[in-house]
Amino acid sequence: MAENNNSEKKYLFDKPKNVKRLLYGLYSCCIALVLLEFVIHRHIYHSWEELFGFYPIYGFIGCVLLVLIAKWMRTFLMRDEDYYDKLEQKQHQLKTDAETSSESTKDSKGGSDVDA
Repeated sequence: MAENNNSEKKYLFDKPKNVKRLLYGLYSCCIALVLLEFVIHRHIYHSWEELFGFYPIYGFIGCVLLVLIAKWMRTFLMRDEDYYDKLEQKQHQLKTDAETSSESTKDSKGGSDVDA
């Protein structure tokens, strides 16, 4: 039986043509910003800011460092896939143990809920 592709919802970036348009827009923005490097006068505080393309290089290095630090942090922050399921099971087990122990305490005192 053939699947009905018309019933599936189409999103903006499902079409490769739209993805290409987005990339061309991104590339044109990058080219425009590089061309503006020649026109715009920047008020600099440090001598290395005079270097051509300093801010794009600085941003790229910053992004790469963020990704590398995130990968390193993942080693000790990452939990098992069923981490929260295990936690809920432990909490449920503690709750049932507490209920069982309170019932056994009532039974040992006479099992009556009526105040004497």
